[in-house]
Amino acid sequence: MPGNTRGRQKMKMEKISNESSRQVAFSKRRTGLFKKASELSTLCGAETTVIAFSPGQKVFSFGHPSVEMVVDRYISGNPLTASGSARLIEAHCGVRINQLNLQLNQVS
Repeated sequence: MPGNTRGRQKMKMEKISNESSRQVAFSKRRTGLFKKASELSTLCGAETTVIAFSPGQKVFSFGHPSVEMVVDRYISGNPLTASGSARLIEAHCGVRINQLNLQLNQVS
């Protein structure tokens, strides 16, 4: 005997009037959007960034290799910024910063 649920329904592409429903839809779709961006990065080696502001004005972002790196490349228009050597330099800087923070914590 089939259930009494309506199942997945096609939604009209218009703003959801109920604020609570709009927030729930945003959260679910944001997760799906970030998952698709991650899959695009993994499968194709693409550098992706997604920035979304919720109806409550919170900012959510996903970026691979990082939001900052992709945005900097976009703004500068320089496709060589994220080369292999730039990634190595960025990784080295991150490790060095962590080392210095550990030293600072030990001294404090």
